[in-house]
Amino acid sequence: MAILNTNDMMYTAFEPKLQNRFVMFIDGIPAFLVKKVGRPNIQFGEVTLDHINVKRKIKGKADWQNITAELYDPVTPSGAQAVMEWVRLSHESVTGRDGYSDFYKKDVRFNTLGPVGDVVEEWICKGAYITSAEFGSGDWTSSTPMEISLTIAMDYAILNY
Repeated sequence: MAILNTNDMMYTAFEPKLQNRFVMFIDGIPAFLVKKVGRPNIQFGEVTLDHINVKRKIKGKADWQNITAELYDPVTPSGAQAVMEWVRLSHESVTGRDGYSDFYKKDVRFNTLGPVGDVVEEWICKGAYITSAEFGSGDWTSSTPMEISLTIAMDYAILNY
């Protein structure tokens, strides 16, 4: 029978990561425009192997889920212009021309910060691109800032630390 260590039983002080301590780096979009962003999520497919009268399951392909981001849209620098420059790399509305994936896929970095501003966690989303951009709406009854909602797909993500 194993004996518990007192460190396993007693309270140990820890510093939680807080949701408001982050910075996201997207080439072409100023980091201070990013108001809210989801961290990467992964989902695995399932493969079922039939054998006589039983089924055996194994892990299938990995599928990195899309992330959502909310951006402020200030007068200058324009968040809408920054987003549309990225969109135009994959699709130009005026000509209908689509771009090669090498043009519009970017590596996006998401850093979680500690209480003194040190980077305590770093995700790199490889091959990220915009699948949806919503530029919000105007409302004469509201004085809230305009925002842009992005859905970003990626090939895969790497958690460095």
